[in-house]
Amino acid sequence: MELDSLYILNYRNIQQADLNFSARINCLVGSNGMGKTNILDAIYYLSFCKSAWAQSDQMVIRHGQDCMMIRGTYDSSSVQPVDISCTARLHGRKQFKRQGKEYRKFSEHIGSIPLVMISPSDMELITGGSEDRRRFMDQVISQYDKEYLNRLIEYNKALTQRNAMLKADAEPSAELMSMWEAVMDMAAQKIHKSRCEFTDRLIPYFQELYSEIGVMQETVGLNYSSHMQRGSLLQQLEEGRARDRAAGYTLHGIHKDDLEMTLGGFPIRKEGSQGQNKSFLVALKLAQAVFMTEVCSGKKPLLLLDDLFDRLDSQRVSRILKLVASERFGQTFITDTDRSHLDSVLSSIGQDYRLFTVSNGEVS
Repeated sequence: MELDSLYILNYRNIQQADLNFSARINCLVGSNGMGKTNILDAIYYLSFCKSAWAQSDQMVIRHGQDCMMIRGTYDSSSVQPVDISCTARLHGRKQFKRQGKEYRKFSEHIGSIPLVMISPSDMELITGGSEDRRRFMDQVISQYDKEYLNRLIEYNKALTQRNAMLKADAEPSAELMSMWEAVMDMAAQKIHKSRCEFTDRLIPYFQELYSEIGVMQETVGLNYSSHMQRGSLLQQLEEGRARDRAAGYTLHGIHKDDLEMTLGGFPIRKEGSQGQNKSFLVALKLAQAVFMTEVCSGKKPLLLLDDLFDRLDSQRVSRILKLVASERFGQTFITDTDRSHLDSVLSSIGQDYRLFTVSNGEVS
């Protein structure tokens, strides 16, 4: 699926923009703070019903305005173009529509427009806590597995209820505690199975792509760890009630899972240079795009590359751009502060591309 056109009104610093894109590569050039990333964020919003960075919908509405609107027209395998639109107001509910018909639940839309973004904030996958890496797994799997998203919602609801009981002054009801633990266990079995399958299938793509953009002699790895590998979660929850009650929260479960990332057999957060870390993350996200193409019946996700050139030498940048311009990947959006980076590489690739200049929220 490709994004043919994008209309933006009052989104962050963009007052109004009406853009038509190339089906292959689109470059957004401008100084920092001019609005390049905001355009990528608007594209991201139309896939995930939310901003990649803002904590609330109110935060993406342009200062001094009371609403924002984003509308995208997508070319799909069907005869009719797909029209996706969103309107959010400072005071009022958000509306998300497909072909003019409003969704009952935003979760119904997730996965209909697959998308992969690479941005500077991805460094948190390496430097941040396990919740960042779980979020990465959840976002990927939820795009192609609706049942996974439903089980994740069920698990988190039950976890919230159990934690509330653990924190309560009164002694929790054993019967009610057992009920929520059973819900957590059933949902966790599906979640754990899906995360295992995802990781196993992602690793070969990831290692191959890292070798293509990094150094052949460097070995990288991913290892999914979970309390579920110790046996029945239900048993762990039941046996851990006293400890959990003392702590005031649930100590075991898939909400503690992690995706360990290694370089040369050691944690990359301790071993990797800035260039190695960036190459690791780019390879990981490109592997995600290749994997999603496979599980989505050949439908290539949109690929958003924000500030790609930071911390990478010119050789790695050239390799990455040649990769994303290949037939393995679909429509791509790239931001950069220096047009010379893009012109020199893209001219040698020979792919169709369109270049936009962004200045103070205006796009030309």
